[in-house]
Amino acid sequence: MPAPVILHGRIARLEPLAPHHVPGLIAAAAALDGPAGFTVVPHGEQEARTYVFQAEAAQLAGTALAFAIVTLADECVVGATRFTRLDYWQGPLTWPLSAEPVTSSPGGAIPDAVEIGNTWLTPAVRGGQVNLDSKLLLLTHAFDSWGVRRVTLRADARNLRSRAAIERLGAVSDGVRRAHSRGLDGAVRDTAFYSILCDEWPGVRGRIIEQLAARAALRQAPLIPATAAVLRPLASSPIG
Repeated sequence: MPAPVILHGRIARLEPLAPHHVPGLIAAAAALDGPAGFTVVPHGEQEARTYVFQAEAAQLAGTALAFAIVTLADECVVGATRFTRLDYWQGPLTWPLSAEPVTSSPGGAIPDAVEIGNTWLTPAVRGGQVNLDSKLLLLTHAFDSWGVRRVTLRADARNLRSRAAIERLGAVSDGVRRAHSRGLDGAVRDTAFYSILCDEWPGVRGRIIEQLAARAALRQAPLIPATAAVLRPLASSPIG
């Protein structure tokens, strides 16, 4: 399994998802109105506890590394994201081929390719610096710490907002896989795939940093004080 890590940014901090995040997840999700969208969001205590339990199980299985997104200004949980579909290419190609498996020490597995997904944010911080800073943290860890060759991002083809956000990062479209899976609404969905390769990362990093600087200069940062006022009372509610 990959080693858990806390990622520190300028706007947000990504913490390995754990039971103590349950109240914050409940508060962040409570601000979301309407039916389920394109990403699983836990509503209520039971769903939040199950969400965290499943995330921890996936981490132990080595298939995902989930994070709570916490804003630095007010220490509020405003959503979640994760590394998923970790792909291991079993080291360099050698000849003659060997049947012996490639092993690594527990907690030290390093993937060759990974996907970033299952991201959701409370409405107060959508489209702002939190998502950009979170993506910068994840991509920096993937490319600079792990040394991955590719990061994949995907979105329901109908989710134009997420697709636009991915494209603004500088990710390259790999096309749309038709009738790829069943969506949360029960419909058979097409899925848009995007990727960033290791040699494209410096350009993408510069692009994200420029966008963060531009948003800060134009005072388009998320309404952090308002977020704190809304979410902190909910997060402090007792849970039995």
